[in-house]
Amino acid sequence: MGFALLLLATAAVIGFVEVEGSIHTYEYDSFKEVGNAFLISGGSEGIVSSGGGSSFIRFRNITFWRTTEAAEQHSSMEHSTGLVQAIIFEAADRDNIGGSAYGGQKSICCTPDLAKLEGCRQGEVIRRPSSVNPEWPITINTHFSANFLFATMDTRDIPITKTGMYNLFFISCDPKLRGLRITGKTYWKNPDGYLPGRMGPLMNFYVFMSVAYLVLGVMWFSQYMRFWKDVLPLQNWISLVIALGLFEMTLWYFEYLNFNSTGIRPVWITTWVVTVGAARKTISRLLILSVSMGYGVVRPTLGGLTSKVLLLGVTYFLASELLDIAENVGTINDISGKTRLFLVLPDAFLDAFLILWIFTSLSRTLEKLQARRSSMKLEIYRKFTNALAVCVITSVAWIAYEVYFKATDPFSERWQSAWIITVFWDILAFALLCVICYLWGPSQSSQRYAYAGEADADDEEAQSLTKGGNEGNIGLSKLERNERNFDEVDDSIYGIEGGVEEDKRE
Repeated sequence: MGFALLLLATAAVIGFVEVEGSIHTYEYDSFKEVGNAFLISGGSEGIVSSGGGSSFIRFRNITFWRTTEAAEQHSSMEHSTGLVQAIIFEAADRDNIGGSAYGGQKSICCTPDLAKLEGCRQGEVIRRPSSVNPEWPITINTHFSANFLFATMDTRDIPITKTGMYNLFFISCDPKLRGLRITGKTYWKNPDGYLPGRMGPLMNFYVFMSVAYLVLGVMWFSQYMRFWKDVLPLQNWISLVIALGLFEMTLWYFEYLNFNSTGIRPVWITTWVVTVGAARKTISRLLILSVSMGYGVVRPTLGGLTSKVLLLGVTYFLASELLDIAENVGTINDISGKTRLFLVLPDAFLDAFLILWIFTSLSRTLEKLQARRSSMKLEIYRKFTNALAVCVITSVAWIAYEVYFKATDPFSERWQSAWIITVFWDILAFALLCVICYLWGPSQSSQRYAYAGEADADDEEAQSLTKGGNEGNIGLSKLERNERNFDEVDDSIYGIEGGVEEDKRE
């Protein structure tokens, strides 16, 4: 309860701050010195062309600010005292910007030597016309006048007539404009709204996943309510994962819908969605780990391992939350800054550790069930093990493909298919959840999964197969007797000393 209140308080605080999505906002952002130029990135997005002019990049209130020292170098009578250029180009035309100085170092601005070699204008960005459209890359010039501290760009729209990944840079080649800053906004719009091109298909995907979770939830909870007297604690956790999955997918859809229609992406909304997603992923992994340990089937509780499992869960939640915040909260561009390595590594390490722990626990659980000759439970766990193995192999193969995809597409020119990389993990998680729901679904004989001594378990399985209706249900008194007999039966199989040693190992 206290943790929930803390989240709400945090959301209330950051809710006053807004990050604007395809409306890129510049608030006195500083230019950086790169080579022989001062520049700043104005954004990078995939834009789909449209014949009606509904796809565009719009400049509004773009103002450049120079330092007082730079302004004082000019008199009030001078006309043009500094040049800043806005360059818009498609990723395929990136080599048309800049040139090579003496065949070596890359130069963005035209120097006296390059003016002779390239035929460019000294003091401006080197630009060569595109082979597809000679008007591209687009260059928009803004001049400082006299000794004014600021220069305002003309308000204008740049229509997008070709589908592609577009980049915007503001560049100055004037050494006197060191310390230049920018304010204003640019609006990047696709035919269907403000959602960046790479994110567009994700909105429809979240509709699909919401429906999928809803169907799974209806099927699961109908059985849950029908056999609620026989529901196991394990099935309560499965119910929670289904509910969180439906909630998360629905929240993502509405977050993207708001982003697409308004161009505004409030930080607190995205943070809340990311938090729900991190909780769902954490509980899902702990559920798989607990099932692998035999929780609710071979053992009544996790015993001394409970604190370790909870500690792992809290650690994983924090690592996942930080990583997802870095990747999603405030994300504007289709080509966003690379997530910091120290956020990626902990998440990957914890996933690897979880996989190792899960399969180690599964091996022990299978050994116990084989020793007890519990054929029904053993068959269920074998199917579960096979499903997990398929998921791990598929995940490794997909990670290799993802690395290849990103390595061969450094400029995100295949942005229209990049959304598949993201959705794969949601589909895989949903598929594994469906397997768990199938293997441990509520029924009138659900108690056959419950932890119990093997003699009683065999008797329960026999009753569930030979009797129907109310006779197939197991009363609370029977379950309590099974709990009391659990330790005795376990000792009769392994021996008291062996059981103690195993507990120590676990």
